[in-house]
Amino acid sequence: MGRFVPALGLFFLAPLVAEFLLGDIPITALYALIGLAPLYGAGALLIREVCRRAGWGWPGIVTLALAFGVLEEGICLQSLFNPDFGGAHLHLLDPGYIPALGIGVPYTLFVLTLHMVWSISVPIALTEAAAKQRRTSPWLGRPGLVVTGVIYALGVLLNARQGRAQSDFAASTPQLIGAGVVVVLLVALAVLLGRRRRPARQSNGRTPAAWLLGLASLVITSAFIVAWFAGRNALPAWGFTAAVLAVHVGGTLLISRWSRRPGWTPMHQLALAAGALFTYAWHGFQTPTFMPATPVVKLGGNIVFAAAALILVAVTTLRNATTSRKRHCPLRHWRTRACSEFGSSGRSEAAEP
Repeated sequence: MGRFVPALGLFFLAPLVAEFLLGDIPITALYALIGLAPLYGAGALLIREVCRRAGWGWPGIVTLALAFGVLEEGICLQSLFNPDFGGAHLHLLDPGYIPALGIGVPYTLFVLTLHMVWSISVPIALTEAAAKQRRTSPWLGRPGLVVTGVIYALGVLLNARQGRAQSDFAASTPQLIGAGVVVVLLVALAVLLGRRRRPARQSNGRTPAAWLLGLASLVITSAFIVAWFAGRNALPAWGFTAAVLAVHVGGTLLISRWSRRPGWTPMHQLALAAGALFTYAWHGFQTPTFMPATPVVKLGGNIVFAAAALILVAVTTLRNATTSRKRHCPLRHWRTRACSEFGSSGRSEAAEP
């Protein structure tokens, strides 16, 4: 697989997951990719390329994914501050509302998690798994990186303009400045996390089976979605906030620890992404579309996108399973025998956290 193919795949996969698999946009509106791909696709590709070129790994990717969410929802669409975003009178900001900031903490945490996990991290993880040997190497040259950055900037401007056209709401200047400061701080944090010295690989302890991680990912992300959509008006606002933060912190620590063990493989990363992907797939059947669509069209689109998600994960799993068998290196020889997965530093790209 050439370098350009996975880059192009990520460019279109990100908006397909973020909006179409979720069910926000019906299959009859695939033309919307023209406006969404420059935002989601170029954003995901830009984040991935910057982090892989700099060697920042997943800590940098996830942190920049969070910055992407703040930029889109805080500055571009301004949904973090809009009390009637979407015009459906859902009162999304009411639970845990902080007047001084003009945000509802649970909603802010919820929508930023959607972007951090599904809009950016899941498409990157899936595309890298499909790229196999090129999973951690850059896919674009410097000209391609510049072009991607320009396309992303245009995508931000286009979607900001569309957002303003659909609503009369405008965030205050302090709110916009605050969101911008948060974006800058998150970018700085990504640099700091990426440049810190990596701890030595742990040689003890067991890594959970990949299928078990995938199942846990499906259960936890499904619980997150259900807790918000079905229980946001029933659950205590700060209880929901505390639970989500606990899962974020606990999951980050566990994955960081497991990923440094010899038993961690690309299949584990794929399993985590697949579990989250399937959560969007089943929830897409429950999500009302933003654009007009008949029940038959909506159901048909949901089936097509869910089936495509299943096929993507199945094919990628088979490709990686075959590669793992061909390149297997016995654990007892991992310190003394060079395998094709290992570089000169003795560190496997399969175990890159």
